Amino acid sequence: MKIERLIVAVVLLTTVAICSVSAQQKPAAPTGAPATGSSTGNVPDSKMALIYSADFQDPKNGINKFTALLSTLNREFQPRQTELNSMQQKISQLSKEIQDTQNVADQKAIAQKQDQLTQLQTDLKRKGEDAQAAYEKRRQDIFGPLQEELGKALEAFAKARGITLIVDASQVPVLYAADNIDITKAFIADFNSKNPATASVKQP
Repeated sequence: MKIERLIVAVVLLTTVAICSVSAQQKPAAPTGAPATGSSTGNVPDSKMALIYSADFQDPKNGINKFTALLSTLNREFQPRQTELNSMQQKISQLSKEIQDTQNVADQKAIAQKQDQLTQLQTDLKRKGEDAQAAYEKRRQDIFGPLQEELGKALEAFAKARGITLIVDASQVPVLYAADNIDITKAFIADFNSKNPATASVKQP
C-alpha cells in the first residue's frame, strides 16, 4: 500500500473566475432610430478573456505564493509521511520473511509473524487515513485565504483592463480561442509582483 498520494499537488480553484465585471452599456439609440437588442434594455459591450488556472500550480512559472504554501504544507506533514513509509517498509520485509520461511520455519513462529503483519497493516491503514484527513483539513486552512485573494485580484485585474467576462479554460472545454485573449501569464506576473511568496502561514 503506497501512501505517496498524501503529498499531492493541490487543485487550488474549482472555478477561478467566471465573472461579469462592470459591464459597460452602449449609448442609447438616437430618437427615431430602429431599436436594437433586447426590448428590456441595451445590449452591454463585452470583452472576453481566457485563463488557465491549472498553470497557477506550475513550480517555475506559476503563482509563487501557491508554490511556497504547498512546500510549507508538505514540510509540515513530512514526519507523518516518513512514519508511514517506515511502516510500509516493515510490512514489506515481514511479508518477505513469511514467504521465504513458510516451508522451513516453525509454524507457530510463522503464525506469530502473520499476526504481527496483520496488526501492522491495520495500523498503517488507520494512520494513513488519519494523516490524509488531517492533510485535507490543513490544506483547506492554508489555501482558503489564497483562493479568496486570487479571486479578488483577478476581479481587479479584469476591471482595470475592461474585461467583462473571464472563462477558466482549465475547467471549461474551449474549442478555439485566439492567443491574444489568454491572460494567464499576464495575470500570474501581475499577481506575483504584488504578492510576495514570503507571507507566513498561521500554525494550526
